[in-house]
Amino acid sequence: MLENRHTRNFYSAPQSVTSLIAAFMEPTITVAVYLLALMWSDEPVLRPDLTLCLLVFALTFPGRNRFRDRYLTAAVDITSSWLMLLLILALCGYATRSLSFFETDVLLFWALLTPVLQMLGMMVGRQLLQWQAVQPQNRRPAVVIGAGVLGVKVAHALREGRAQGADFVGYFDDRNDGRVHTDAGPLRLGGLKDAAPYVRSHGIRDVYITLPLGSQPRIIELLEDIQGTTASIYFVPDVFGISIIQGRLQDMNGVPVVGICETPFTGTNRLVKRASDIVLASAILLVTSPLLLLLAIGVKLSSPGPVIFRQRRNGLDGEEIIVYKLRSMRAMDDGAVVHQATKGDARITRFGAFLRRTSLDELPQFVNVLQGRMSIVGPRPHAVAHNELYRQLIKAYMVRHKVKPGITGWAQVNGYRGETDTLDKMQARVEYDLEYLRNWSLGFDLQIIARTVKVAFFDRNAY
Repeated sequence: MLENRHTRNFYSAPQSVTSLIAAFMEPTITVAVYLLALMWSDEPVLRPDLTLCLLVFALTFPGRNRFRDRYLTAAVDITSSWLMLLLILALCGYATRSLSFFETDVLLFWALLTPVLQMLGMMVGRQLLQWQAVQPQNRRPAVVIGAGVLGVKVAHALREGRAQGADFVGYFDDRNDGRVHTDAGPLRLGGLKDAAPYVRSHGIRDVYITLPLGSQPRIIELLEDIQGTTASIYFVPDVFGISIIQGRLQDMNGVPVVGICETPFTGTNRLVKRASDIVLASAILLVTSPLLLLLAIGVKLSSPGPVIFRQRRNGLDGEEIIVYKLRSMRAMDDGAVVHQATKGDARITRFGAFLRRTSLDELPQFVNVLQGRMSIVGPRPHAVAHNELYRQLIKAYMVRHKVKPGITGWAQVNGYRGETDTLDKMQARVEYDLEYLRNWSLGFDLQIIARTVKVAFFDRNAY
């Protein structure tokens, strides 16, 4: 039992101090600015104010770590996320008729100052990290064991991390300069037997092993020798040929397990995602219900047939679901062969063309969100027939079903909206979907929603 407990502690990496600060900085600044606005206006802190502070903290926690982002990228991200949060709060206030509980000048002060202070906090944090990294006691000289393709990737990552304290020194490999990677040859410091003496004599603090950890006596001897130094040892598995989704190291009763393809929506992330979906979908349906009624009448008058088009799609874990849309075509494909809509498609009604161009035909899918079949943001659901085709043609295609399908997604706001008439286009759409799974955060969702509003009215690729 003692051995297992030690193993579990070794493989449960603690959250970095930087990530912890970033997680609390954004929500803390947001709440603090609101309270400051109340004090500035000589307003008392009442129950509605405390409720708003708790709601805002819940929606913004954990904050995103932007300390290493470029200034322009961070500014755009902070502004778009903040505007979307204000929109959500405004919709909630309108739906609950609670906007009158808050002072207009306080809200205006809060809305204008919060993103400025968030950006300032990011800049201060970035400067502190850079200052800390250049201190001699914080520099971490590092060597790489293995001068192959993987070793060169690790060395490149270390060089890019120089601003965070990493100093790449060189490689150790038993192969001569002519047999190692061409980029590694000039920096080869010796063979495996030379690694431990070099680490000791040159004060190397980090050793990255990129060789297979097999039963070869030389690997075992290398590990034993390096463990006789004070350097930290890291093993880098060669998984670059695999699409890594939410990769993480876990403990399974004392056995280290490397997860390479997992959903990002586990634990608190799952609760945050579902809560945001329910709040947003409820508010949007409430606000747009008169518009939905008018659109339904327009569909009914435009051509014979039902108002709602029900289509079979694949949802979470590939399970079949029914997705709702306002009907925009005269014919409705839902069989073994489904023809995607194309530009100038004769099946699309004149009113349907307007619905598709503005994405208003997707509004009934907010009901799917409340049912739990879909999410507001996620990979767009494809027809079952398309999934059966593309799962055989595109690598990791079905990984996009590790999450619920979305009304909008990262691919759609990057130009892959509407018809995917070539395999390359579908491949690109899937790549964006996988990127979303790798980098999900609530802020990322809000950014996608904000960009979707723009795309819906200005994108000419939709039909």
